[in-house]
This record gives sequence, structure tokens and C-alpha cells, in this order.
Amino acid sequence: MKYYYDLHIHSALSPCADNDMTPNNIVNMAVLKGLDVISITDHNSAKNVEVIYELCMSKGIKFIPGIEVQTKEEVHILCYFFDIFDCISFGKIVYDSLDCVKNNKYLFGEQLVMDKEDNIIDEEEKLLLTSCSFSVDDVFKMMDGIGAAVPAHVDRTSYSITSNLGFIPDIRNLKTIELSSNFTIPEDVSEYQKKYKIISSSDAHRLGDINERIHYIECNDFESIVEWLCS
Repeated sequence: MKYYYDLHIHSALSPCADNDMTPNNIVNMAVLKGLDVISITDHNSAKNVEVIYELCMSKGIKFIPGIEVQTKEEVHILCYFFDIFDCISFGKIVYDSLDCVKNNKYLFGEQLVMDKEDNIIDEEEKLLLTSCSFSVDDVFKMMDGIGAAVPAHVDRTSYSITSNLGFIPDIRNLKTIELSSNFTIPEDVSEYQKKYKIISSSDAHRLGDINERIHYIECNDFESIVEWLCS
């Protein structure tokens, strides 16, 4: 079965995302665009995951709990979980490892935690756009057995595993990489395809950037998507 997806969407919790990336706006846009499955991957936090999960269930959209971790090497890793509670617990571990740098909302943007009616119930004060204390290798070890870790936007020249490390390390449970939706095919993409599964998500920070019904993962059922990503 084909599942049309966007597995890299930021809510208004991410300071770099527009404030109109509210739970209802995101889910309704996914419905309008005909997507089957989405994931919210805010920077170093999972505080909007549960509410968006509940809204997805009410709208018939499949939801994969996620978070985008910035490692101590400043590499962005997308983490996808079998279980929402593992995602929330993992998010707390990553969040607690961040330096206590206060967010300057006038410089970086607001970091909004919302409820199912898009009401602001909290504003995160610690800056989420910083590196956690865990390395790339640490993150993959921590994710083993609870989900899939996927290097984000490997075609980019910043915050990617290729730009910051210079290569993709040989990690046992690294099976999938992400390319940007509008990526320019690198010369070695054929080499990537020989070694890894490839997904292509939007990294949406604005509603209009959420994927159209273009990219899909073919699995027997929805429950096997995260397994597909890490196997």
C-alpha cells in the first residue's frame, strides 16, 4: 500500500516556524493536500506532538511521533518513534541536555506550545535552536529498538551529516536518509540509492511548504512505516 507523506514538518514550537503553524492548521493542510501520514519534527522538543497526534486521529490522518535533534556536531537527525510516549520521553532527555540559553523571540521567533483549539498554553523560554549534548553516534544508539533515526536533508550545505562530518558514517541502524523536497540531485545520489533508502520531506516552516501528494512509502500497513525506515 502506498502512503503519501510529509515526515518533516515544524510546528509553532520551533522558533524558525511561522506562528500560523498551529496544530489545526497543520493537520487541515495535510488533509487538503491529500496526505496519508505526517510527522511533526520540532527542534529538540516534542511538546506539541501529543496534541497533533490527537487531531490527526480525529481527521483520519496517520501520525508518526517525531523530533528533529541537533547533535553536538550540529547535525540534524530526524527521530521517528513506534510509540508516542517514547517520543515524549526522548524529547525530555534531549531538551534537558540543552544549554540553558534563553530564547530571544524577537531574533529567533516565538516557541509556542498549543492545545487542540490552537490556544497558546505555554511559551518555551529555553532556546531550542541549539545543540544537545549527544553525538550522532549517541542518537543512533539511543534510538535502537524504539524507532528510526534518519539524517536530515543530507543534500544541504549546513546542519547536515554530509556537510558537518564530511561523510555518512557506517552506523549499523542507519538505513534511511532524507533529501529535501526540492533538492538538486547530487552527483553521488546513485551511490546513496545503492546503500540507503531515501525519503524526501518538506522541512516545512510555513503552511504552504507542506508536501503535496507526491512522495510515498510503500508498506503492507501503516504500523510498518517506522520499521521500514530503520530496516
